[in-house]
Amino acid sequence: MNLTVHDFKRTDRIGDQIKMEVADILTRKTRDPRIGFVTVTSVEISDDLQHAKIFVTVQKEQDPKQAFIGLRKAAGFIRAELSRRVQLRRVPELSFLPDESTEKVSHILDLLDRIEKGKQ
Repeated sequence: MNLTVHDFKRTDRIGDQIKMEVADILTRKTRDPRIGFVTVTSVEISDDLQHAKIFVTVQKEQDPKQAFIGLRKAAGFIRAELSRRVQLRRVPELSFLPDESTEKVSHILDLLDRIEKGKQ
């Protein structure tokens, strides 16, 4: 199977659209109090468009474990809502995952700050 640059651009475009729509659905349509305020940070779509990994951050005041339980419970509803909004033959299966990139960046900045203070 030969993949072209065009294929990757399509998955990126679909990922961006799904990110926007899922964020809107979480804000306006879901009523599960466990979900609360989560932020969709990125979406990765498999090359065959069958699976979508949705990376989210959870506010510090919330219990992340409960938020992800709520997201998993709402995945079917969110997918059904996506099917009405996104023009795809088949809406991908949704997986919600924690976005740890901000924590990693924060940790690296903290380490760099410590190194800088040690030099002075």
